[in-house]
Amino acid sequence: MNLAQSGGIGTGGATRQVRVVLVDDHAIFRSGLRADLDPSVQVVGEAATVEQAIAVIARERPDVVLLDVHLPGGLGGGGREVIAGSASLLSSTRFLALSVSDAAEDVVAVIRAGARGYVTKTISGAEITDAVYRVAGGDAVFSPRLAGFVLDAFGTAPADIADDELDRLSARELEVMRLIARGYSYKEVAKELFISIKTVETHVSAVLRKLQLSSRHELTKWAAERRLL
Repeated sequence: MNLAQSGGIGTGGATRQVRVVLVDDHAIFRSGLRADLDPSVQVVGEAATVEQAIAVIARERPDVVLLDVHLPGGLGGGGREVIAGSASLLSSTRFLALSVSDAAEDVVAVIRAGARGYVTKTISGAEITDAVYRVAGGDAVFSPRLAGFVLDAFGTAPADIADDELDRLSARELEVMRLIARGYSYKEVAKELFISIKTVETHVSAVLRKLQLSSRHELTKWAAERRLL
């Protein structure tokens, strides 16, 4: 999965540094991840346990927390417990799960807890840097094959799909919407549909406007609730 496409967040294309906390119980992995991240990503803290993570997040108040799902300490809740223990910061700090696990139950649990995305540790340094910026900017980010699990995070009963909502979208906009909601980058959507990145951006803007949504995170939730992923 190629997530890399953004150079940072800010206005008018200007890049600003994103402050990140790394939470993983393997020091070697944290060191490797720190080295692989773009220099524009400022690692302001690290933690190996649930208790350490909650403390460093409260102290540093980072933009993004890269969070392993399974962690020692606490009451056994791992990454979910870290998010719960940082609930007062959820409006300013966003959580991105980064795990070796691709099990549905892990994905569902951490998204229900409040994480903005979930990617596996097979991701490259450039891709995780892009994912960090996208999550910091308000997007939802998932490895494409994991995106379907998000459906379970919003209940198992099928939601009624209002025909007029889908009728607002053209066939091409519907294709773009599904891929974006699954976590594909603009570059990946363009490659998949044989269109330009600029065209993808135009379609995404139209979809968000027509559905009265403000971000990719809201779009993913909207699509998941209607079982459109």
